[in-house]
Amino acid sequence: MTDDSEPNARQAPDPAADAGTATFRRWLRTAIIYVLLAVAGYQVLGWLLHNLRGFLGMLFLAWLFSVTIEPVVDWFERRGWRRGAGTGLVLVSLLLFAIGFLAVFGALLAEQLAQLLTALPGALSRLTEWSNRTFDTNFSTGEDLIKLTPDTIRELAQRFTPGVLGVVSSLLGVVFQAMTLLLFVFYMSAQGPALRRTISSWFPARQQQVISTVWEISVDKAGGYVVSRLILAAVSAVATGIFLMAIGVPYWLPLAIWTGVVSQFIPTLGTYLAIALPAIIAAAAQPMDGVWVVVFGTAYQQVENYLLHPRITSKTVSIHPAVAFGSVIVGASLFGAIGALVSVPVVAVIQSLVETYGRRYELVHDRQAEPDAPAAE
Repeated sequence: MTDDSEPNARQAPDPAADAGTATFRRWLRTAIIYVLLAVAGYQVLGWLLHNLRGFLGMLFLAWLFSVTIEPVVDWFERRGWRRGAGTGLVLVSLLLFAIGFLAVFGALLAEQLAQLLTALPGALSRLTEWSNRTFDTNFSTGEDLIKLTPDTIRELAQRFTPGVLGVVSSLLGVVFQAMTLLLFVFYMSAQGPALRRTISSWFPARQQQVISTVWEISVDKAGGYVVSRLILAAVSAVATGIFLMAIGVPYWLPLAIWTGVVSQFIPTLGTYLAIALPAIIAAAAQPMDGVWVVVFGTAYQQVENYLLHPRITSKTVSIHPAVAFGSVIVGASLFGAIGALVSVPVVAVIQSLVETYGRRYELVHDRQAEPDAPAAE
């Protein structure tokens, strides 16, 4: 007589094991679905960022512009003006200032800029020849230095200059983008408080204070940074232009604007890049003038660092030069020229938020290095 109890026991189903297997299968299916959704979302997000990069950059520029003029708009609002009227007055004033500048200096700027681009290859060649004679160097000169001759300029102009229809369409595109930017700036500034309340209403009461603080920090730091840099750029351009005109350096107007903009909006290397071009142009005409330009640039940089910069940027965040330079590289890699322009204000806002909500601890090593306090009697 055989004993069938043991095989039957082995063949009996295990309810716990079946339940665990079913649970694992459901978990696996859910995990696979979430992974596929995450991959699809990542692809869609990358596609949107790639195709809307220009539009998103314009939106951020409009927001940066709006927070820059917001203190002036607030000043008008405190004196009884409607916020929309104050924003419109600020934008019209800036537009009239730009038109006035172009009316006074536009023709001179265009003429000097065209002459500068034409004379730059020859200036580089003459400067290289002077360096070879003075310091016994062996740098390439003439056509070996830069492959740019009147014939190549004419060929490039014929190749890349569009026809009449292309010029008109390009001009219309620039005007449309400028009007779109100003429209976004107007609404972001005029409807700033309403937009802030709308965004805050989507969150519970405890997070609304955080949103308000973040918004105030963003406006204060980003707007303050842009305003301070614009003021420093204007002062630098005016001082450089007066000096270049005084010593007789040609093309002083575009060189002064170049120096002001580059020295303030390109961190770390901007100061050297800004003064290099005026020094090259001055040295091409008179080598000693190039030396005087370098001396002036060095002296002005000291005045700016110790007198102008602390006073003008006293209310804005201080960013380490290495962090600012790295942010420009990252911004340019991700979003091109617009990313390079707005990267430093973004880092300024992030740094301020970290300083506001972050928490620092005392270093144990420094505390242990301190001498022991005297025992109480």
